[in-house]
Amino acid sequence: MNKIWITGSKGQLGTELFLQHTKLANYKFLFTDIEELDLTDRNAVLEFTKKEKPKVIVNCAAYTAVDKAEEEPEKTLLLNRDIPVHLTEAAIAVDATLIHISTDFVFDGSNKQPYKESDKPVPLSVYAESKYAGELEVLKNKDNIIIRTSWLYSPHGNNFMKTMLRLGKEKEEIGVVSDQFGTPTSAVDLADAILRTINKILTSDKNYGGIYHYSNKGMCSWYEFAVEIMKLSDLKCRVKPLTTSEYPLPAKRPSYSVMDKSKIKHEFKLKIPEWKDSLGKVLKAIN
Repeated sequence: MNKIWITGSKGQLGTELFLQHTKLANYKFLFTDIEELDLTDRNAVLEFTKKEKPKVIVNCAAYTAVDKAEEEPEKTLLLNRDIPVHLTEAAIAVDATLIHISTDFVFDGSNKQPYKESDKPVPLSVYAESKYAGELEVLKNKDNIIIRTSWLYSPHGNNFMKTMLRLGKEKEEIGVVSDQFGTPTSAVDLADAILRTINKILTSDKNYGGIYHYSNKGMCSWYEFAVEIMKLSDLKCRVKPLTTSEYPLPAKRPSYSVMDKSKIKHEFKLKIPEWKDSLGKVLKAIN
């Protein structure tokens, strides 16, 4: 039975993959987080991989505190560049495919239309630079796959949706940036897409290696995202639009990071839900 190894299993995406992995009943899943295996330890990663011999490795482990990364560049690089180095080496050793999760933040926001996989990244922050560095390492093996996603949220872990729900209950009014545009992505949908991708890889002779973009459908600002969260949750908190200059943060963000999903839709025959529909389903499940 083919084995599939999920790293970062206690994060937002790793948790969703754990909850949904029984969709692929013909495979054995291995789930690890820092308690089970330190991915920064190259020898431990190689030893684990050679022992278990997974056919697919999905790397959900990452340093994701975008602003804190500005204060911790070395730690950020250790998790977002060096771990992909170790996992790429491990995947080559056992002839496995590595699926590495990356981010829309590798772009600088200068595009006026959705970013394609072929567009050149121009990272603006320590976090973005580290994720791009990780991508370059993963791409050294032509069999590996990178899935860039954006504005990820779920009922688990820390994310924008959960922050808005907390603030919406605590405050009468909040301010949210209205001049940065992208696409919220439900970890529920991304996990499903990854499982479908895995099944396609393991049941086809085709090499699917390369970069793919996946987010939900549509686009909005952080302000519009927050307004929708309040509305769907029946919270009375007013959301005030702010400019980026009115709400300065340590790490610079792209003003536009909408991604073109046509490649992943075509290659893996995926149906991608609208972001508002997916948000409604997640909120309904937790409210």
